[in-house]
Amino acid sequence: MGNLALPTSFFRTDATTSEPVPSGRFVARRICNGIIYYYTPVTAAEQQTVCLARDSQTTASPGSVSSSVSSETLSHTAISSQTKSDAASNSRPLLLFFSWLGAQPGAVAKYRDLYLDRGMDFLLVQSSVMHFLWPRWGLNYGLDILNILEEPPFTGRLVLVHASSIGGFTFTQLLTHITQQPKQHADLAHRVIGHIYDSLVVGSLDHMATGLGKTLMPRLEGFIKTTAMFYFRLFKSQTADIYESGVKVFHNSPVTSPALFFYSENDAMCCPAVLEKLMDFWRRRGVSVDSRKWKESTHAAHLRCHPEEYVSTLQHFLNSVCSSQ
Repeated sequence: MGNLALPTSFFRTDATTSEPVPSGRFVARRICNGIIYYYTPVTAAEQQTVCLARDSQTTASPGSVSSSVSSETLSHTAISSQTKSDAASNSRPLLLFFSWLGAQPGAVAKYRDLYLDRGMDFLLVQSSVMHFLWPRWGLNYGLDILNILEEPPFTGRLVLVHASSIGGFTFTQLLTHITQQPKQHADLAHRVIGHIYDSLVVGSLDHMATGLGKTLMPRLEGFIKTTAMFYFRLFKSQTADIYESGVKVFHNSPVTSPALFFYSENDAMCCPAVLEKLMDFWRRRGVSVDSRKWKESTHAAHLRCHPEEYVSTLQHFLNSVCSSQ
């Protein structure tokens, strides 16, 4: 990754003053159903950096987003040159955010603005419950995401991953393809400079079934859980066996950059002992692993429940990732 040097301003440190990114000052592009690309318009400093980079290179700059991408501007701010904005955006780190099931726009916006304010672009990846219930569809979706990340405007960019709850499952589907076809997809694993897991669902099938009940229909949690367990047993080769395979892929992940885990002791969808065993295993593999655990919190809502501790831990992790580049 030595040839992908970035200005340190793209990773603003805690001590750096920067204006927040208010609503209406970013651009959103819907890549496809469930995937939206957010970035802030080009600044004069970034445009100068891009122009200097162009002058010093013999290869052409990355192209603009393909014509199949529809543009959706969530702002009344005039952008004088979309091409210039795209070019500057292509030089920024990309935060790949795998959201939890049923994530509401307002909740996702809190994470989005955190990363936009640090000078990163933000690619939101939303998962469907069917991606989980029928993992073959999830694998297809994972391949679609991989293909998107290997095309302009994402080609060659440094990536950080932030996966929340079921988002960890979706990211594992990408890892499965990377593991099965390393020659074709290994580049993405090398581009990931850090990965963050919030409320990762780990443990047994019981934890997965509990998660479905709490997420889909909380009032019928017991019924949903029982039905899900019956479904997992009935279609074992198409569900449980694939989940088990995914667990092995995640344990031996081709991504070995620094990792950060957020979790709590009272999370019914996560067994802390199993998660901590995973973190220890990664450390033995040579992965730098940090974590923040709370005695009590809410699944996929640690930022809401413990905002100061969450942001402080996240900022420290991002600063350490920046300093290692």
